[in-house]
Amino acid sequence: MSDFLRSYLTVAIFGLIGVALVGTFLGLARLLRPDNPTSEKLESYESGVDPTGDMWSQANIRYYIFALLFVLFDVEAVFIFPWAIRLEAYGVFGLIEMGIFIFILLLGLFYAWRKGLLRWV
Repeated sequence: MSDFLRSYLTVAIFGLIGVALVGTFLGLARLLRPDNPTSEKLESYESGVDPTGDMWSQANIRYYIFALLFVLFDVEAVFIFPWAIRLEAYGVFGLIEMGIFIFILLLGLFYAWRKGLLRWV
């Protein structure tokens, strides 16, 4: 067997050991835990407020769009940190490129603001 395949075999063995350990501990926990469901335990809990009405409620789509915009602009910060660390190596070219990058981000933010996507209510 080659060293290449042996390294994959090592990873597979550790993966199987990990899956076996997780399965063993979950099975052991299932056997040892107390199991006495009551109606109070099976009832939905809504932050201390008694649940009323139907359990199904549809959230406003603005919350999802707001969350996606947050993730988009939060992920873009990941690209700015390495640039800031290596600013001297990139010089003026890197500064101009980052200026263009931030300008495009600001255009997207302005577009979302004009469309009213940033209004919470």
